[in-house]
Amino acid sequence: MTRIVLAFMLTFAFQAVSADVLIIDEVRQADRMELPKNGLDKATVEKKFGTPVQKKPAVGDPPISSWDYDTYSVYFEHDLVLFTVLHSGAVIEK
Repeated sequence: MTRIVLAFMLTFAFQAVSADVLIIDEVRQADRMELPKNGLDKATVEKKFGTPVQKKPAVGDPPISSWDYDTYSVYFEHDLVLFTVLHSGAVIEK
């Protein structure tokens, strides 16, 4: 019984460590990529980064909309960038 519990705990510990490494890699990759920064307006983002693959309409109050590019999504409040998020698997270098 003790061995089963120990094996179970080790399995979850390993999964948590590997997930942390992936998140750190994605953050480091995002720092090296040129992505839309907070505060840019939609016109500037489209001019600098091109037309997005998809533009999702605004929802809620304040209105939050998003634009999807190949490897990331940009979230806007009204006309300004709130944040940019890499898509899962967008890490190029490890």
